[in-house]
Amino acid sequence: MGKYYKWKVLLTIAVIAFSAWKIWPPQEKIRLGLDLQGGMQILLRVELDKVPLEARKDATDRVVEIIRNRIDEFGVREPVITKQAKDLVVLQLPGITDRNRAREIVGKTAHLEFKLVSEDSDLLARAEKVMAKLEEKTKPLASAPEPPAAVKTEEKPEEVTMPEGYELKTIQDRGRFETFLVEKEPVLTGDRLINASVGFDQYGQPIVELQFDPEGAKVFDRVTFQNIGRRLAIVLDGKVHSAPVIRDRIPNGQAQISGNFSAQDASDLALVPRAGALPAPVVIEEERTVGPTLGRDSVASGIRSGLWGTAFIFAFMPLYYLLAGLIADLALLIYILVTGGALALLKASLTLPGIAGFILSVGMAVDANVLIFERIREEIETGKTTRAAISAGYHKAFSAILDSNITTLVTSLILFILGTGPVKGFAVSLSIGILASMFSAITVTRVVFDFLSAKNPALKLKMFQAFKKPNFSFLKNRFWAYGFSVLTVAIGIGSFVLRGRENYGVEFVGGTLVQVRYEKPVSIEELRKALNQAELTGALIQRYGEEAVNEFVIKIVGQETRQVEEASKALAGEGGYEITRVDSIGPAVSRDLTKKALWAVFWSALGILVYLGWRFEWKFAFAAVVALFHDTLFAFGIYALVGREINLPTVAAILTIMGYSVNDTIVTFDRV
Repeated sequence: MGKYYKWKVLLTIAVIAFSAWKIWPPQEKIRLGLDLQGGMQILLRVELDKVPLEARKDATDRVVEIIRNRIDEFGVREPVITKQAKDLVVLQLPGITDRNRAREIVGKTAHLEFKLVSEDSDLLARAEKVMAKLEEKTKPLASAPEPPAAVKTEEKPEEVTMPEGYELKTIQDRGRFETFLVEKEPVLTGDRLINASVGFDQYGQPIVELQFDPEGAKVFDRVTFQNIGRRLAIVLDGKVHSAPVIRDRIPNGQAQISGNFSAQDASDLALVPRAGALPAPVVIEEERTVGPTLGRDSVASGIRSGLWGTAFIFAFMPLYYLLAGLIADLALLIYILVTGGALALLKASLTLPGIAGFILSVGMAVDANVLIFERIREEIETGKTTRAAISAGYHKAFSAILDSNITTLVTSLILFILGTGPVKGFAVSLSIGILASMFSAITVTRVVFDFLSAKNPALKLKMFQAFKKPNFSFLKNRFWAYGFSVLTVAIGIGSFVLRGRENYGVEFVGGTLVQVRYEKPVSIEELRKALNQAELTGALIQRYGEEAVNEFVIKIVGQETRQVEEASKALAGEGGYEITRVDSIGPAVSRDLTKKALWAVFWSALGILVYLGWRFEWKFAFAAVVALFHDTLFAFGIYALVGREINLPTVAAILTIMGYSVNDTIVTFDRV
């Protein structure tokens, strides 16, 4: 046994025990990402340019705290709300099903104002005339034919301006619209509000009851005393909710907002000002919603693919490598335990791409064992004892294993830095898996081999060998391979160019992707007709999965999904459909994601080039990067040829190909 054998045993036992402690019970310790459990992710941009310069410093931090208060009252279990950059806030809301309601609560500025209504009918008429003029100017010019040049007359329009210090507001009450003029300067704001709750008026209609602090109560008392008989407009985020007549003095600092809304609307309306007004307006730049049904389907498919992949490896290793394969399987079990323990320790969310990263790192763990076992086989064939062959095999395979894992870690690190959402989860899972695979493949298996060889010095390691002393002339038919690669890449790129914007997911072109599942059979033609009737034209519709599933992906311009819901309701009826997924990306975010994707490819290639240039000679590194780009372009060509969409997970897959395809090149360089 080696001089560090006991330390390796203690380290292995400690890591196994710690991982088991951290991961148990797994259903409580492993956090599922939104794509597995269902929920909503929102990226908010704080409009700092709309607040005074002195208030910008901590505006985003205050937005985070206020939105956290709102979400806590909204009742979301384990929300994640984090600041990203100086003006971005990311919200992860697990289990959310009413996305429209969540958007309303999150996006409201909640700027509450009380404004006196003007009683001057002449001023009101003047303001209405100004608004009519403005509306006339904004009408399309094509609606009225231009008169001939000879008929044109130069008439100076009457100069009408909005009354100074006033603004025109409209309120809708029980289907009736009313317009009135309010003072621009509020007599009281929501800064003095200490509570807002739901109540009911004398007719049983929901209302929002407001309570001011002592200073606010004094102001409200004075305003109501001095303006008895006048109307007081209650304005929230620029919208008038009610404008009651002040009947009497109100000294107790209480007010109420009435309107034709439901109990839930009243509850949400009370929640927003109670949590506080945002210090700056916010814009929803990105939204990703996964319905609970799709989340359950993702969990099932992820577990199924993981089990099948792992089961195949568990079966193959003992069949081909016999005893060594059983040891590799034992190490693989420990690898799974350690990976789960690390995820629990870091409180990282397991996403669907994360499961893909886990399966990929399983392959890398077994790949390391294969390199070691093949080296051991070669050492045994030279006549060395099993114990000496094991020691030499691990020593000679270590550099290739280390180099291969480092190049994959480089791309994984780039993905983590530049990635977002599920892609970042993929990078975390892959990085943890690589480190865990190094431990299980090098340390755990070596401890077992050392133990067995010490107990039985005459131990024989037998293995199957499919190809004995293979001698394939790969370069003999290289021109056929060149031709096939060039043809595949050329056809793929040609297909890519012809499809244009259809190649890209909404991450890179902006817009909204809506995935809808219908209970009854629906054709693409019927769905398109329903969308056209809902005044949504130009939507790209694709069937998702098998025809019997009745599921469609709809891509639209803009970030509004109301028309898709209206069309689905008209087509299938209330409850006859389910929106299983929504990805809504604003133009600013799509440009940023495109830039990050290009930088990710560049930095990954540069990182691999620099590392290989340092480990080997620069001409070897350059050759490896050329081969790497060939593999990437080939995979990209096949992907484009079959008409698949390029999105963020695709970029993650391409970067993984860059990291993983160079592994065989490194093994070859290591031999050279």
